[in-house]
Amino acid sequence: MIRINLISGPRNISTALMYSFAQRPDTRVLDEPYYAVYLLRTGVPHPAREAIILNLPQTEEKADEMIFGHPASYAVLFIKNMAHHMEVLDHEVKDGLINVFLIRDPRLVIASYSRIIDRPVMRDLGIEYQYRLFSRLLKLTSAPPIVIDSGLLLRSPASVLRQLCAGTHIHFLPEMLTWEPGPKSYDGIWAPHWYGNVHKSEGFTALDSAPRTVPDHLMPLCEESMSFYQKLLPFALKPQD
Repeated sequence: MIRINLISGPRNISTALMYSFAQRPDTRVLDEPYYAVYLLRTGVPHPAREAIILNLPQTEEKADEMIFGHPASYAVLFIKNMAHHMEVLDHEVKDGLINVFLIRDPRLVIASYSRIIDRPVMRDLGIEYQYRLFSRLLKLTSAPPIVIDSGLLLRSPASVLRQLCAGTHIHFLPEMLTWEPGPKSYDGIWAPHWYGNVHKSEGFTALDSAPRTVPDHLMPLCEESMSFYQKLLPFALKPQD
């Protein structure tokens, strides 16, 4: 079985990428299996906190079982993980996973995220941790881990997805480019709070046309985040069409 571990920041179109992989008949998807572990270890007051804790594994070991313990009745397992969820794990680098980093311009991330969480901190955005983990994996492997920039993915979905599939040793399927709008059975229980825009989507298109303005009190965070983003961006898959 091929296990693809998406390591994303929030508001990075990670759910759209999960929907893309869910269209494959050979693939099962998991939506943020370490979310309850993160909430319990940090105490942060996220929307639907208690429901998430009750409905997901509460220990890292139990969440690992969701990833590594299932019978191999499918060829591919796509795990959508948030970087800040992984940061609190005892074993953040796990054998048997193909790690894929999903990044996005911090100005867009913060403008979107701050509509739900008023005062995010660096851990919430995940970009510093993504850079640190990427740098660590770069020393452990002979080839750089895969990096996807959401802006480049939206610009040329077919080209970037073809490269992603090649890098994860699976065939690209055209059905990965579209899906039916609306909630999905594999959505996390937090979907009503976070997935409103992606539920309107039918593919990789930007639906949220609200102004992308970073609040003044978050500008220092934005500037700090941008430095890590700019270090990762050169590694991102580039459209080839």
